[in-house]
This record gives sequence, C-alpha cells and structure tokens, in this order.
Amino acid sequence: LPRLQRSMPSGVKLTIVNDRTNTIRASIHDVQFTLILSVVLVVLVVFVFLRTVRATIIAAVALPLSLIATFGVMWFCGFALDNLSLMALTIGTGFVVDDAIVMIENIVRHIEEGEGPLDAALRGAREIGFTVISLTLSLIAVFIPLLFMTGLVGRMFREFALTLTIAVVVSAIVSLTLTPMMCSRTLRAEKEGSGNAVTRFFNRAVDRTVEHYHWTLEWVLRHQTLTLLTTLATLVATVWLYIIIPKGFLPSQDTGLIIAVTEAGVEVSFEEMQRQQARVEAIVRKDPDVEGVVSIIGVSKLNPTPNAGRLAITLKPRDQRRVFVDQVIERLKEQVAPIPGMIVHFQAVQDIQISTRPSRAQYQYTLVAADANDVVEWSERLVEHLRKDLIMREVASEAQEGGLRMLVRVNRETAGRLGISMQTVNDTLYDAFGQRQISTIYGQANQYRVILEASPEYQRDPAALSKIHVPAAGNLASGAATAVTSLTAGNTPASLGSNTANSTQVPLSAFATFERVSAPLSLSHQEQFPSITLSFNLAKGAALSDAVEAITRAQQTIGMPTSVIGSYSGDAAEFAKSLSGQPWLILAAAVTIYIVLGVLYESFIHPMTI
Repeated sequence: LPRLQRSMPSGVKLTIVNDRTNTIRASIHDVQFTLILSVVLVVLVVFVFLRTVRATIIAAVALPLSLIATFGVMWFCGFALDNLSLMALTIGTGFVVDDAIVMIENIVRHIEEGEGPLDAALRGAREIGFTVISLTLSLIAVFIPLLFMTGLVGRMFREFALTLTIAVVVSAIVSLTLTPMMCSRTLRAEKEGSGNAVTRFFNRAVDRTVEHYHWTLEWVLRHQTLTLLTTLATLVATVWLYIIIPKGFLPSQDTGLIIAVTEAGVEVSFEEMQRQQARVEAIVRKDPDVEGVVSIIGVSKLNPTPNAGRLAITLKPRDQRRVFVDQVIERLKEQVAPIPGMIVHFQAVQDIQISTRPSRAQYQYTLVAADANDVVEWSERLVEHLRKDLIMREVASEAQEGGLRMLVRVNRETAGRLGISMQTVNDTLYDAFGQRQISTIYGQANQYRVILEASPEYQRDPAALSKIHVPAAGNLASGAATAVTSLTAGNTPASLGSNTANSTQVPLSAFATFERVSAPLSLSHQEQFPSITLSFNLAKGAALSDAVEAITRAQQTIGMPTSVIGSYSGDAAEFAKSLSGQPWLILAAAVTIYIVLGVLYESFIHPMTI
C-alpha cells in the first residue's frame, strides 16, 4: 500500500476501509487460546482422577505427541490450519487422551495388585489393546458419514472429519506403544495414604464419588425393567425433539461488516438517487460504532436496477464497540427510517457466504415459470402474504414493477418507402443514448475512451426523441453523426444536410409513434425461464426451518399453481439440502458403528448395549 500511495497523484489519499483479515486473525487467536486451555484442563482432570504425578505425566506426553503427529499427517494431506481444522484439534484433545487413560488405569490396577511395573505393563497392554482398537474404530465410524456429506456442508466438514480421524488414529498408536513403555519405566506402587494434603483430599473425594456410583449401579441393576423403559423413553424423546426443534443453517456472526441495500422509487432519476443515497450515507457515518462507509449506486452486478444502491459499512473492532452487530443494525434502521422515499435493508456479512445473487436480505426464494406475467403476479401475492408473517422481516421482491418505458413503434411500410431500415433506426438510437465507444485516445500514462452520446439535457426528457433525425440514405456512420449533432447543438435538418451530402435526414416522428408505458426495471432468468427472487430476513428468535414452513403454508394459502415453481437459493438452498440428508447420515453413522463393533466383538447384542 505505501508503494501504491507513492505512485498516485499528490491529491489522492489511499485509505483502508475494510480489512477482512482482522476477523480471521481474531478467530485463529480464539481457537489457539481454546486449544491451549483444553490441553491444560485435560491434564488437570487426568491428575485429579489418576492421583499420581507420574501417571499424569504419561498421559500429558501422549496428548501433545498425538497433536504434533497429527500436524505431520495433515501436512502430507495438504491441509491448512484454518478454523475448522483447529476446531477439530480442539475437540480432539479430549479424544486423544482417552486411550492413554484407559491403558494407564489398567496397568496401575495390576501394579496395585503386586505385580512389577514391566509385567503389569505387558499384561495390562495385552488386556486393554483390543478395547483401545475398538474405541478407535468406533470413533472413526462416527466420522465416516461426514466424509460422504454432499454440498457445501460436506465440503466444509470433510477436512474437519479427516483431521479428527487422524488425531484419533495417532493417539491409538501412541497409547498402544509409548504409553505402556513409559508405564513400565516410571510407575511405582503407591503406599496407602501417601501424598500431600491436597492429593489426599482429592483421593477422598474420588473415593466417595465411586462409592456413590456403586450404590446407584446396584439400584439400577435391581430395577432392570424401569431402566429399559427409561432408555426407550429417552430414545423416543430424542427423535421427537429432533423433529420439533427449530433448525438453522449457520449461526450469525459479528464480522464487523454490514451491507446496506438502499431502494428508492422505480421512477427515480440517477441524480435523485445520488442525493438520497448521500443522505443515508451521512446518517450512517454519524453512528459512533461505524468506522467507514463505501457507497455504490448505478446499475452493476451489485445493483441490478437503477433505483438500488449499496453501502459497505465497516464497524469499529469488537473491543471498541459496546454492542454486537445485530444491535448496531437495529439502531441504524431507526435512524434512516425517517428518510422519505428510501427503504434501507441491512444485513451482517458472514465469513461463509454461499449466495452469489445480489439481494436485499440474507435468504432467497426464487419463483420460475414459463410466462413472465405469471411470475410477476404470484410473486406479488406471495410477498404480500409473507409480509404479514411474524417469522420474517424485510420481505422484498427483486422485481421492480412500474418502471418507465418509452415504446418506439416504427411503421415499417413508411420507413421502407423512405429507404430506412430497422437497423438504421436501432443504430441511431443507440448512438444517441447507448454510450457507444467509437475511439480510444492513447496518452503517455493513460487511455481515454471516446464515448458517443447525446448531451445530458436531452437524455432526461423523452421528448428529445422528436428531435432525432434518421438518414434515409448513406452509410450508418453519417447517420450516427447526424443524430448526435442534432441533439447536441440543436441544429436543423437543413444545416445537418450540408454535413452529410449523400443522405436525407428524416425525423423519427415522421414514420414512428412514441408511447409511454410501465414495465419491470429488470426481469431475471433462471435456466432460460423468467424468474423473480424473493429475499427475507428472520425475526429475532426465529429459525430458518420456521421460515421454510411459513413459505410452504403461504403457497398453499394463496393457491399458487404448479406452473410456478419455487426453489431456495444460497443459504436457504444449502440448508434444505443438508436438512433432507441429515437423518440418513445419522442412520448411516449408527449402522456403521453397529457393524464395526459387531465385527470386533463377534456379537449381535454387545453393539446394541454399547
């Protein structure tokens, strides 16, 4: 950036408006802290329950060694350290120490029974090795369905599942090799009552917990029927809760960036839109939590219609703000609401952005039909019905009806008698209003494109069409020059005739009529059919699954015909796809675990009890 600044003119200042790496660095820092905290907590828990420093050291060595070896395998697989892989390692801190704890506990039991450390390690490892393998394979079986998930969710969590699987496998190898060896070299038989006051306190607390567990276990074994009924009720309640609980796709984030979509009346001019956008921008800039604003108007990929604008709002860092992004949005809505003729839609930018369609809200629902009139009619009905629903907020249609259009109806017979083709009419109108590039001027440092167009004062009023003159003979280039000259200098056809010696200038109104009508500002297509996208946000406390159900109910209520097909796009589409496949993934995980444990234990019953 300093090098770019030096190459710019002295009056131009380069300023960073938004830096997305700040949120990335903050996320990585958070995960790193969580990873270190997880390691410390796991080691402390191991110390509390194993009650010896030597055994704790053995488990503590297995933990970082497994993570370091996991880093090595990740490097060979081409994985990166991102939020998902670091999250897998954070979760893995509890998994990778499980095998070592089971191994150490069994070896300690043999030492307490009077065996030597080496014999206890050999016998304990031989007894528990099969269990460690079973634990590892069953954990891997849980992550197998994640590897087969489709769509964006599957792509995101594939690396997460593989990283966690690698960590579990490495920890099993460490627990079957290094842990028994260290036990045979470092563990010693502890005398009864040995240790300091803190150790004895924890020992008594653990012993009391074990005694209480022994009592509850005996009670459960005496009431087997009640226990089985409770288990069955828990399973039924789990399925029932899974069905009724509200479901969402991805939780909302505070990335410090807000996108505001402004919308004026369909008949607004560019100058008026610029003035209204400046008012919104000024109000947003005054907010104490806003650091910078970038304003964009004009038809582009971001603004599909001329009455739409966009603001990229950068907030101050989270530690310098008193409120989250949702509260900032609510405050900005109240501040811009009094502006007449302007509707502003705010949405917080997320790290994971699925939708590629510019819209006024976060979620999109697209209607498609063979007839454009059907799409427009039913989209208006659906929007009107959804705006009454308490689950949704900021329901909007990307179709902008009521735009101004001027139809030029050419009398082909009259034009033919005058020797004027439709191509000549089209080229003349495009030269005047279409901003045709006719040349490029090359300077030493810059290039200047020469644009052919009518003067701005003639572009604002459709009455200027009556001043257009079309050449009845001669080449198209002379016709273009005639049209533009007549609109720029206000010359008469007679004076223009001297400039184009071989062409006769005919007023456009001599063989065409003009009609003012209304029309959509834009009409999108999906798979070559007319389409209109509806966008919406969720009310506070509402889930995306509630919105999906509300749209289904609304379609049934208004009686939408089957010729109009609706489909979700962006986040909503990915949510619907993942939601439809989730029960099958859960079933696949359960079946996979059952098969793996059935093979290991050579039993049909033991996998069920496990």
